Amino acid sequence: MESLAGAAVLTLGLAALAGYLLGSIPFGFIAAKMAGIDIRTVGSGNIGATNVLRTGRKDLALVTLIGDSGKGAAAVGLAYAFGRWQQMGEPTTQLIMAIAAAGAFTGHLFPVWLKFKGGKGVATFFGTMLALVWPAALLAGATWLAMAFLFRISSLAALTAVALAPFFVLATEGGHPAMVAAIFMAVLVYIRHADNIRRLLKGEEPKIGAKKAAAAEPKE
Repeated sequence: MESLAGAAVLTLGLAALAGYLLGSIPFGFIAAKMAGIDIRTVGSGNIGATNVLRTGRKDLALVTLIGDSGKGAAAVGLAYAFGRWQQMGEPTTQLIMAIAAAGAFTGHLFPVWLKFKGGKGVATFFGTMLALVWPAALLAGATWLAMAFLFRISSLAALTAVALAPFFVLATEGGHPAMVAAIFMAVLVYIRHADNIRRLLKGEEPKIGAKKAAAAEPKE
């Protein structure tokens, strides 16, 4: 029994580590660097797609968006494949997937390759959620679109979507591990958006498409 428990702990630890290392791949930094740009010197220095867009290169921002969301989905997908390969059963596989998702998300926010200075996590959040519980992810995406359309504030749309995501997981019967992972990621998104929240409370958060000062914080 002890050996089985030890093996389970080791598996979960490896899932977290593998997810973290995959999530740590700084697609925004890499894409900008290949274009001769150090994204850390642009805007706020954030490596997310919003700040990459400040370079004026929509193609680089798109690559960043796809990469950041894709690595989250890939971490969950690999965990699922591993669980199925090892015939671990549905509950254990779901747990491994949730651990890998949390690891990938943490890696994006605190990448070891960039001295733990990463993005704000919105794209990676949606990528991991899409792979974990796609109906809940679609509902969260629809929430983002609705809020962005109504208020034209990207950060408000993102904060609303991630806050509701755990409830969407519950409503779509996505499982306890996925719900815990969604809560964990939502809390970190809110922490990383502290400056945005302060500006929202002051009514100073720029709207989508509005001109912003170069020093302003990106939203993701």
